[in-house]
Amino acid sequence: MNKRNYQRELDGIIEELGAQGQVPKLLLHSCCAPCSSYVLEYLSKFFRITVFFYNPNIYPPKEYTARAEEERRLIKEMPFVHPVDMVEGSYEPEEFYQEVKGLEMEPEGGARCEKCFELRLHQAAFVAKAGAYDYFTTTLTISPLKSAPKLNQIGERIGKEMGVEFLPSDFKKKDGYRRSVQLSKEYGLYRQDYCGCVYSRERLR
Repeated sequence: MNKRNYQRELDGIIEELGAQGQVPKLLLHSCCAPCSSYVLEYLSKFFRITVFFYNPNIYPPKEYTARAEEERRLIKEMPFVHPVDMVEGSYEPEEFYQEVKGLEMEPEGGARCEKCFELRLHQAAFVAKAGAYDYFTTTLTISPLKSAPKLNQIGERIGKEMGVEFLPSDFKKKDGYRRSVQLSKEYGLYRQDYCGCVYSRERLR
């Protein structure tokens, strides 16, 4: 079985849209400003983007606030080819804790993280469907610590269930992660040292 190249698939979609002269609406789930920096620089050339900041997993609340504020600042300061705006989802950590109940001791990148991905991507698909977006996707595939195949599989499954197209990606490709580090320095972005949840934070202690 051939391994899918999600970046190549994305390039093919972008090429086809360009040939048709289309600029679709994209709902982009974002975990933080550093991860979204390169993704916005790249995709805003081809899509009208709404950043969807929905991360009930983030702990503590002041960390959530800091990341949300940095996302707003980046969008305000960064130049884009097509318009970019932001919608903030509800911050209700109990939704995350309920979703991962019983998986608290799972290792990073395991079953608990998958449940967290599903929670956030399901809400992104719901918002994309309600807003009549052409596509939805997530910045999470830019992280070297996260599995692009796993994220794409979850996104595609949820997209089919919800009736909205999931845009495939592997944003760490084409030096995407390295570019995100450069952009973070250029804009003086706060770069956190843990994924977001209390469990990933405790791993650092």
